[in-house]
Amino acid sequence: MASSASESPADGATPPSTPDAPVIGVTTYLERSQTGVWDLPASFLPKVYLDAVTDAGGIAVLLPPQPVSAGIARRVLGSVDGLIVAGGADVDPRRYGQEPHERTGAPRADRDAWEDALLTAAIELDVPFLGICRGAQVLNVALGGTLVQHLPDVVGHEGYQPAPAVFGETQVSVERGSRLDAVLGDADEPRGTLPVHVYHHQAIDRVADGLTVTARTDEGVIEAVELDDAAFGVAVQWHPEENAADRRLFAGLVEAARTHRSRRSSE
Repeated sequence: MASSASESPADGATPPSTPDAPVIGVTTYLERSQTGVWDLPASFLPKVYLDAVTDAGGIAVLLPPQPVSAGIARRVLGSVDGLIVAGGADVDPRRYGQEPHERTGAPRADRDAWEDALLTAAIELDVPFLGICRGAQVLNVALGGTLVQHLPDVVGHEGYQPAPAVFGETQVSVERGSRLDAVLGDADEPRGTLPVHVYHHQAIDRVADGLTVTARTDEGVIEAVELDDAAFGVAVQWHPEENAADRRLFAGLVEAARTHRSRRSSE
């Protein structure tokens, strides 16, 4: 017998979001993928991103790289209540006026252009957004900042990306009074510090105008920035989606998206 929508989820399953929950668009990878007999370019996203959104009470929709213009980006952002720019490949250094370092990955021009346009539209329309790892870097570059192309050259170790598919762990200090601090304000850990999962060999270098640094490691590596004039414009270099026990960042985004949708519907 088919189950009805009113039935409770199975034990251990995440309760479904309500039909009126905020819709959160999440950018995706576009990479060569293998499944069954197929080996072809495909859009994909690790399920932990979707879980993070739904755990926080949102509805996740995927936004794969595709041809884009300013008008298309505004159309997309007019159809969602919030945006997540997910982690992934290195940003093309030519977008911030540098030649590639020998350890910088091959450029993904389609994804760079897509996410740059989406963030630009999100800022223009004041759509709440959360950048994650690459997402923080795309935001900084889109607004005129630069990146450290290979962080071990600066810090002298590989701790921020210990090995392929192995997350590093570190502590970040959060600026008091920031949006990030407000979202994390009921933390069990000492106020202002946060244990995080990291997987990045690049980092924000020169911070773009309009962004404020709101978290660093004890080595001074920038781990979070916020857009000064945004209702919710937060970007972190760590991977909050990897911590299923702590959904506060996603809950903050979902709540801001709910407010944005309400405000937009009343205009």
